[in-house]
Amino acid sequence: MPKEINESMQLWGGRFSQETNPIMSEFNRSFPDGKLMYREDLQGTAAYVLALHTAGILTADELQEINRGLEVILTEWESGSFQEKSGDEDIHTANERRLTEIVGKVGGKVHTGRSRNDQVSTDVRLYARKHLLLARQYLKDLITCLVHRARDEIDVLMPGYTHLQRAQPIRWAHLLSSYATQLTDDLQRLEMVLNITNRCPLGAGALAGNPYQIDRQLLADQLGFAQVIGNSLMVVGDRGFVTDSLYWGFSVASHLSRMAEDLILYSTAEFGFVKLSDAYSTGSSLMPQKKNPDSLELLRGKCGRLFGNLAGFMMTVKGLPSTYNKDLAEDKRALFDTLATIQNSLQISTGVFSTLSINTGKMRSALSTDMLATDLADYLVRKGVPFRECHNIVGRVVNAADELKYSGIDILSLEELKAIDDRFLEDVHIVFDFESSVEKKSARGGTARSAVIEQLDFIESKIADL
Repeated sequence: MPKEINESMQLWGGRFSQETNPIMSEFNRSFPDGKLMYREDLQGTAAYVLALHTAGILTADELQEINRGLEVILTEWESGSFQEKSGDEDIHTANERRLTEIVGKVGGKVHTGRSRNDQVSTDVRLYARKHLLLARQYLKDLITCLVHRARDEIDVLMPGYTHLQRAQPIRWAHLLSSYATQLTDDLQRLEMVLNITNRCPLGAGALAGNPYQIDRQLLADQLGFAQVIGNSLMVVGDRGFVTDSLYWGFSVASHLSRMAEDLILYSTAEFGFVKLSDAYSTGSSLMPQKKNPDSLELLRGKCGRLFGNLAGFMMTVKGLPSTYNKDLAEDKRALFDTLATIQNSLQISTGVFSTLSINTGKMRSALSTDMLATDLADYLVRKGVPFRECHNIVGRVVNAADELKYSGIDILSLEELKAIDDRFLEDVHIVFDFESSVEKKSARGGTARSAVIEQLDFIESKIADL
């Protein structure tokens, strides 16, 4: 007599004569994470049973009955009425168990020639693709927000910094454009990740391929994959697309973190350049006057978490032998967390930038004429003085202003300047103009109005193509 199958047995239980240790069962169980992929798992099964029918394994009536069961299961998941059971090791076994309850023994045919190894790879790729595409839209929204704000506030000047020391005057729009440019690079990286992710693993079996003449191109077409992965061994063991997704998420998070750090500094009373909307700030439980930039601090903090996801999973896969190993079950927790976190982070960032206000007076008053020291060197360069000599001369000018306790190098008289170098002439004081300084940087990528507009036009054309 064949062994009776009961609902507590795993799909692979026929080989085993003893029940699994309860702690081992829980340790092995990926259902809590994997059930996020319920739709993708049902989608993959629907495509696979069509391929089985095309290959002559399922009759038309069996295909129709299985599809009816899959629709019932989808409705149960979406209505919240799906009944989980203790033997549901993962989303695949849960859905197949429920399908068999609905349609009977014919439900057991859906796994013909299919392994959980190619099934889980399919589900994860479908899930990653969907959420990467969603993140792409959020990323585009953020870039568009930055570009529009830069256009609206292009005439606002502020200090530019290196080493957190005031360096040269720039446009606020130029800073926003730098953020948008960096994020546009992330948008291009995402296209590569999507290309590698959007490939069909289904039909590869456990590792050696499918013996039922399954049409894998049909599977790819049904699931919207751009191409079929050509090697069955690689299919079941590859998680390069997961690692790429994790790196991409970390890259975006690192850029958001640096942007957040800028705004945290600029929102302090010491700077006072920007003011966050109340919608993206919180207060103190003790100090009534506090308005904390928690949205920005959380963006900065999430970056470390996403790096942890990337580093942890890279360590998991680095020494694995070829094809499938259960270590790869660690992919979902890291991937799902990164995708969810980066989607939230992008939306929060867009909210912050679209609602913050700027204090143009504070930005302007933070400009000082020592930031025009390089412009003064350029003045001498245009008179034929070698730049290295100019650098030395202007250094002495700055030092002289310091020793005389002047508030800026523009206070030095022509006589005082000529005492340092007699090549300073009556026209030298035209150098001390912040608008003129930023407008002189008209080469591509610079701070001049025309150069910033060119940057913004390029970014908009780029995101329109992606």
